[in-house]
Amino acid sequence: MQMLDQDMTKKIAEGDGFIAALDQSGGSTPKALKGYGVEEGAWGSDEEMFGLIHDMRVRIITSPAFTGDKVIGAILFERTMDGEAEGKPVPQALIERGVVPFIKIDKGLEDEANGVQLMKPMPELDALLKRAKGLGVFGTKERSVVNLANREGIAAIVKQQFEVGQQVLAAGLVPIIEPEVNIKSPERAEADAILLDELLKALDAMPGDDKVMLKLSLPANPGLFDPLVEHPRVLRVVALSGGFKRPEACVELAKNKGIIASFSRALLEDLRHQMTDEEFDASLGDAIEEIYQASTAKAPVAA
Repeated sequence: MQMLDQDMTKKIAEGDGFIAALDQSGGSTPKALKGYGVEEGAWGSDEEMFGLIHDMRVRIITSPAFTGDKVIGAILFERTMDGEAEGKPVPQALIERGVVPFIKIDKGLEDEANGVQLMKPMPELDALLKRAKGLGVFGTKERSVVNLANREGIAAIVKQQFEVGQQVLAAGLVPIIEPEVNIKSPERAEADAILLDELLKALDAMPGDDKVMLKLSLPANPGLFDPLVEHPRVLRVVALSGGFKRPEACVELAKNKGIIASFSRALLEDLRHQMTDEEFDASLGDAIEEIYQASTAKAPVAA
């Protein structure tokens, strides 16, 4: 099954389901593998480590539980995008399952200043965007972090995010702008409110008629981000789990209408390397169903 850009746009804008975040990168890979039941001594080099995480991701995206019926998109790490699943480039394998591919483009975070962590420079971004577009990727994801309710810092994060977003749009891809508010922040609610204000200003000032996506922490006050969900320049608002375990993340998500999940840890937390394929597929299917219900019916599944 091929999906044209307009098909992918429609699926992301209107599709029932959520976006899987399969984009743990270098620094978080050992932690992701440990969660999957692979201990740190199991690889002898970075290449072997990335091989193991690639195997995990391929196992997920080729599972019969992982289809476009409930998973409308998947965010990939660059090495995953460049790899193969069942003999095909990973983005193509996803598209054939009805899942829209995205790629994580940020290179990690700067040290904290003004209560926020900006993205590190991305000098090779244009080349990466061109390669991604050639592989059939629909969009990108780029993350920065808000730790405190500092307006100057939050304004700087939004400015940087939208500058990168314009670069992504110019390359023919759709950016997922992700200014994550740390859910453990002592100033979480105030930070949410400042972020909302700055995002609305940036959206209103966007040139042309392109749309962006937003990936946000679930707000301390449910419904706060309704104006973003309804904004004409926003294709879709998705939420990260941000450290919440899946049951809690789904309860919080269900309180916010129009926002769908883009969970990573909360999607993968029960999967283990040692499982049989039947156990793996059943566990992944349960997680997908729970997150799907919280994203669409806005009802967390009763345990």
